[in-house]
Order: sequence, then structure tokens, then C-alpha cells
Amino acid sequence: MSANDRPTGQQQTATYDSAFLRACRREPVPHTPVWFMRQAGRSLPEYRKVREGTAMLESCMMPELVTEITLQPVRRHGVDAAIYFSDIVVPLKAIGIDLDIKPGVGPVVEKPVRTRADLERLRPLEPGDVTYVTEAVRMLVGELGSTPLIGFAGAPFTLASYLVEGGPSRNHEHTKAMMYGDPQLWADLLDRLAVITSAFLKVQIEAGASAVQLFDSWVGALAPADYRRSVMPASAKVFEAVSGYGVPRIHFGVGTGELLGLMGEAGADVVGVDWRVPLDEAARRVGPGKALQGNIDPAVLFAPREAVETKAREVLDAAAGLEGHIFNLGHGVLPNTDPAALTRLVEYVHEQTAR
Repeated sequence: MSANDRPTGQQQTATYDSAFLRACRREPVPHTPVWFMRQAGRSLPEYRKVREGTAMLESCMMPELVTEITLQPVRRHGVDAAIYFSDIVVPLKAIGIDLDIKPGVGPVVEKPVRTRADLERLRPLEPGDVTYVTEAVRMLVGELGSTPLIGFAGAPFTLASYLVEGGPSRNHEHTKAMMYGDPQLWADLLDRLAVITSAFLKVQIEAGASAVQLFDSWVGALAPADYRRSVMPASAKVFEAVSGYGVPRIHFGVGTGELLGLMGEAGADVVGVDWRVPLDEAARRVGPGKALQGNIDPAVLFAPREAVETKAREVLDAAAGLEGHIFNLGHGVLPNTDPAALTRLVEYVHEQTAR
């Protein structure tokens, strides 16, 4: 089964002909679909209000709150897809890893994974560990109707980096030390994380998600040869594990211009592109048979409206010859972004690409 097959189930029937899923399948679209990474979050005053006094990880485990937060940008901006509100470390927390998301820092792991004995803490994820995810996705599918819901998870490399470093890292010293110094331990770590990630995505798909995105936020720190040898097998395992569902699979990383072809090879139907590589060049690097997603610089949204539209036009022009294109930022919405700028950008892309 592939992303070109019609999935079964009520929610897939409702969303199957949406502009977003048609673009993922490289089919003709009524307009270029738009959604934004981190479209649900700190840029929205309604998000700050509803999250007030609730810790990040706690909020991810509250289905009604997750549903409300996920729906907020759909209501406000008129985007063509919703992205499930969660965090990449949720499945790690669910299997008992002692971690927290600290404001202004990010995920912090109490006891980093550095030895073979540490691997024993990474047990497989069971659906019963994340019943709140199943509940929230089902609630969202009922509310979204014909608007697709994108499920997501962190890729094995990025999860491994958090676990090995103990938190965010600029240079990934401990991560690369393990990858180069104990390649078997590294491979076993990524394989365990691939199993956990696959299970987390399956829960979302089985509850009704219409597509999934694998975020590899830190993988741009690697050279192509290291990616192919030490990371790609685990990412490919995740994509293969969910291939039978027939939902589109998106692969995204930051600073991955040199890795785009390999990221496509890993098994994605759609390759996300950050703002550093024009989409026409990205298409050349990725090769045929893939849709592309991206790729305006999130910081452009702080410029005047005319400048934003000029940059958006450049993205649309670069995408003119693509087999399939989903308009997005080159990374996530920045916290201080004016929500009105996002709404105007959605309207602009829809107007410019109406067919």
C-alpha cells in the first residue's frame, strides 16, 4: 500500500480529496495547500490564555486541551491541515524516561543515555501508554471534518540526541562520540527509538490522522556519509513500519540541504525543505516521485506585508514545476510572530494559486 492508495475509514473518506492530501499524492489541486509548523502555539494569544498555568508535558496529556489548541490555528488562519499538538519527547515520557520540558531551555533528561545498560530503560511503547493521544485524535477528527490532521513524531536521531546529551545541544558532542566511538551501541539505541517512534505514529494513524510527519530537528548536524550509515536505517524503519496504512509520510529536518536526497530515500512521500535551498533546486536534489513542503523563512513574517508577499511569490515561482507542493515555513512559527501576518499569508497563497 502507498500514499496513492485510498485509505479506509470515515475520516480518510472526508479528507481524501482535500488540497493537502492531493498535493501529498502529487495530484492536481484547487490551490496550493498551506499549513505552518508550530502553527498551534505561542504566537496565538488564545493559546497562551488556554495554556496558562499548565506545564507543557501536562498539557500534551489532556485530550480536550490538545483538541482546542490544535483547532485554534485552523479557525484563525484557514490553513489546509491541522498538526497534532504534542511534543517529540511525549513517547519517551510515556515509557517512563525521567524528563521535563523546561521553559526557555527545552527537554531536559534527568539521566542521559550513555551506556548499554541505559538502553534497558527504553522499553517498547504500547497503545495503553498514550490513551490520551488516541482520545485527542478521535476528538479532533470529529471536529475537523474535511480538514486533514497530521500526526507527528520525533525522528530517532533527534530523540537520541536529547537522550544522550541530556537536553538541547549546539555541537552534539556526546551524541557524535557515541555514534563514532561505539557504532553498535548507537545502532541499537536508534533501533529502539525507531520501534518507539513507529508505535507512536501508529497510534495516531489508527485513531484517525490523515498523514504523519517525522521531525528530525537536529540531523542537519551530520555529513551525508554519516547520515546514510548511522541514521538513515532507523528513519527508514519508521517509514516502513507505517507504510501499510496508505497515509502520506512527510520527512523534515533543519539545515538539511546536503541531506535532502537521502531523506527522500529513507521512505518519505513528501520531503520538507527549510529556507536555505530554493524549491526548484531541492527538487533536483530529491529526485522525481516526491512532493516537497516549504519553505519561506519564518523571520520574513516580521517584515512589512509587501515584503512577505514578495518572498512568498519567490517560493511559489520556484515551486511552479514541482510534482506536488505544500506551502509551509522553512521551520516553525516564531513565538513573537504577528498572527495576522500568518492569516494574510494563507490568503495570499490561496488567491495566487487558485485554479
